[in-house]
Amino acid sequence: MITLRDIGMVYENGFQALQATNLEFEAGSFNVLLGRSGAGKSTLLRCINLLNQPTSGVIEIKGLGMVNKDRTVQRKHRTNTAMIFQQHQLISRHSALKNVLMGRLGHYHPLRTIMPFTHADKSLALECLDRVGLIEKALERIDNLSGGQQQRVGIARGLAQQPGILLADEPVASLDPATSNQVLSLLHNICKEDNLTAIVSLHQVELAQNYADRIVGLADGRVVFDGSADDLKAVNIDSIYSSEHPSKESGIVAAAIEQGGEIAVTPSL
Repeated sequence: MITLRDIGMVYENGFQALQATNLEFEAGSFNVLLGRSGAGKSTLLRCINLLNQPTSGVIEIKGLGMVNKDRTVQRKHRTNTAMIFQQHQLISRHSALKNVLMGRLGHYHPLRTIMPFTHADKSLALECLDRVGLIEKALERIDNLSGGQQQRVGIARGLAQQPGILLADEPVASLDPATSNQVLSLLHNICKEDNLTAIVSLHQVELAQNYADRIVGLADGRVVFDGSADDLKAVNIDSIYSSEHPSKESGIVAAAIEQGGEIAVTPSL
């Protein structure tokens, strides 16, 4: 279980990206953070894995305790927490296999990383590539792969960490709708098979409704909705996407989704 107690984030320029937030994420659950750009989704994810140190509050992980107060505990938490990024964050000149092996670095002392990877590490990395359907691309350079394939390599790299927690920051934002569904379905299935606690930020309401066990809606750095996909109604969608400067689009989208209609536009993000 992940417990956030009054987690807040104020950047050096004084901007409050995340207001005091209290949330709990159950082990093995697939959670979606839903909201427009600037809502606080990425900040919340980066606070959870401590890429951003929260300026207030406490993060507790079952079995570790408070992870944002002790460096030794932080290292264990980061090793147990895989991160998947919107822009993949892969090394383009390296092969898919070498990129996946990067997921093993956190398990070793920094001095150990100058040594070649072990046979066991390579076997695990190949297994992870196989799970995302890219075993035949193991020796292919990353810059020769499509966007969807690169994101699957990113998922495989995360799996190579053998994590208990998986965070994904807009993992399908740069992909077309068909590929987005394929990647998110793959991610969802793997998380369920491995009983990973997943927290995924999205801005596509339809995808959130299709895959989330729970949806947390954010607007202006605060939680404005917390419930199941079935609980998400038009009024909730409107509160998530309206923020301080509401647009007509958000209401149109909310009404279309509640009525079960297909929509051709999403709120400006």
